Amino acid sequence: MANLKEIRSRIASVGSTMQITSAMKMVSAAKLKKAQDAITAMRPYSEKLTELLQNLSATLDGDTGGKYSEQRDVNKVLVVVITSNRGLAGAFNSNVIKQAKVLASENYAGKEVDFFTIGKKGNDILKKTGNVFQNNNNIFDDLTYDATAEVAEILMDLFSKGAYDKIVVVYNHFKNAATQLVMTEQFLPILPPKPSENTTTNAAADYIFEPSKVEIIEGLIPKSLKTQLFKALRDSAASEHGARMTAMHKATDNATELRDQLKLQYNKARQAAITNEILEIVGGAEALAG
Repeated sequence: MANLKEIRSRIASVGSTMQITSAMKMVSAAKLKKAQDAITAMRPYSEKLTELLQNLSATLDGDTGGKYSEQRDVNKVLVVVITSNRGLAGAFNSNVIKQAKVLASENYAGKEVDFFTIGKKGNDILKKTGNVFQNNNNIFDDLTYDATAEVAEILMDLFSKGAYDKIVVVYNHFKNAATQLVMTEQFLPILPPKPSENTTTNAAADYIFEPSKVEIIEGLIPKSLKTQLFKALRDSAASEHGARMTAMHKATDNATELRDQLKLQYNKARQAAITNEILEIVGGAEALAG
């Protein structure tokens, strides 16, 4: 059995870990509220804008500049991998990285696949096993629409110039504090609208464009793509805080359980030491009496 000094040292160490994990949990909980409110408020706008974009893009052709809707034979794919800059968030980063590797090795097997990493954790892993085309670690330091727009413009430029035939985004979708879902969304080319019962084959012809189609392409489509990427980044930010809060909550619970076990072990060892001392005193007294 470990001596009392060693057990006391372990109890103190576990107590320090509990303080750290508990503090990290509270910090993540505070950040989660703000991030959750931001993504919840943004989703309806983003989804409606994407729906409008898909419907309008169905009416465009190559001659009018529908370059972001051009469907090509897929030979080169760019996978945008959104992770975090910090760890201690459970499987938050590893799930996204795993999905990115699956896309490269299975979904797009035989094709040239590059990674565009957003977040330090994804870059650290994928640069060893895949071809990282570009990396951006700073965007989460100040997550704004303008900073996201710069990244989106790079992606749009790569697609329009033919550097890649398809661009997909892999990120964590925020469901709640305890649940994050890994999503794979096509960024470019723009997907056609999903058919529905109310959709007719001539629905696209019913649109009257005001202003011109060119102005719509130059304004609405780039804005929608930037908003789509911004939503994915906000989703990932909220998911990160939720995952870290959950992970730190579990770590604190585990540390509490371990501390209780060590205290029980310490009390047993202390009781055994006291019993041995009493037996030695009794034995010595009996020897003197005899």
